[in-house]
Amino acid sequence: MVKERSYRAMERIVKGFANHRRLEILDLLKRNPELSVEEISERLKIGYENASDHIRKLAIAGLVMKRAAGRDVRHKLTPRAHHVLTFCKTLE
Repeated sequence: MVKERSYRAMERIVKGFANHRRLEILDLLKRNPELSVEEISERLKIGYENASDHIRKLAIAGLVMKRAAGRDVRHKLTPRAHHVLTFCKTLE
């Protein structure tokens, strides 16, 4: 049953980026690492709560790391996210 577990882990990753807004966030963080939720929501012109929910899902999928910086939380891509973006470019 090792394979079933790895398929479930892979499913969690794919579901993490299977949304146009989350792909936009990944692309934004690739170009501008260390953004806060507020900065992400402003740059993409989406609501704060919406951006926060998308970032939470990206973090669960292991695609975004969070770092506390005073009162802010900064976000940047994980190595896995860079692989995902490279993969997505092959689909264009």
